[in-house]
Amino acid sequence: MDRSGDDHWRPLVAALANDRVREAFARLTLGATADDALEGLSPSRRRHVVETLQRAGLLTDDLRADGGAFARVLAAAPSAPRPTGIARYLSPDGRLIGYPSNPDERRELLILLAARILAPGEVLDERGINERLQALTDDVAALRRHLVDHDLVERTRSGTEYALVVDPSS
Repeated sequence: MDRSGDDHWRPLVAALANDRVREAFARLTLGATADDALEGLSPSRRRHVVETLQRAGLLTDDLRADGGAFARVLAAAPSAPRPTGIARYLSPDGRLIGYPSNPDERRELLILLAARILAPGEVLDERGINERLQALTDDVAALRRHLVDHDLVERTRSGTEYALVVDPSS
């Protein structure tokens, strides 16, 4: 299975999508001989199954199962760059997926999130801030509490209005 390009995985998936091919591969993987694994198939169907397994890289030249095809396909697939810094705590769509244990990173993340939900000088009621926080997390109360506790968002004593702290670096 020495294919180049982005579709190197197609023969493997195509082979496993075929019930007869998948069953033959399963039998071979469990130690059956090729004759036993292909038992009950017509000669033309046997040829088709063997060719499909070979094209997918799932069959050795001596007709034994080769599960290494999966590792080869995964190794050939381009991998997405792993996020670094505070991006590790955000999903690709920008939602919060966790909090850093490092206090400096946690503060940096919270500063970013505060800036996403409030503009300087903007004042929101509790419903308004909750709606914006909902776009970032399922646990709105926890994030709101973190933002207030870290002095990034201030609220009135009654808790009815919220605003961005002007200089959160202090």
